[in-house]
Amino acid sequence: MKKSIIALLIAAPLTLSLTGCVIAVGGGDEGHSISTSFGDREYENRKKIDKIQLNATYNDVKKKLGLGDYNEKYQIDGKEIQVLFYRTHRVHKDDLTTKDECTYLHFVDGVLLEMGNGADYRRNISG
Repeated sequence: MKKSIIALLIAAPLTLSLTGCVIAVGGGDEGHSISTSFGDREYENRKKIDKIQLNATYNDVKKKLGLGDYNEKYQIDGKEIQVLFYRTHRVHKDDLTTKDECTYLHFVDGVLLEMGNGADYRRNISG
């Protein structure tokens, strides 16, 4: 009985002193890119894209940049076309990513042939 009263006398002031406090337990948001700001992500994407050379392979680029914000895949005259879009700048203040806020990387048969502003990308389908 005496021990439980002593424990209560110690615990009660501690709980009252923690009122309004938040105690964080764990590693936080480590490894989650969603926790970074758009500005940080845009800068990192620009740095990575700047190091990529034309004629790089689709797989090598995906390893360096990861999942794109948009991905298109289609065929023209028997050639496989893949276009990845990565957010690199802000145009709209709506916290959504649109293609005009991205840089596109255009691959033909797995080889990077063109990069540019996402707003300028046009799907050239002959027909």
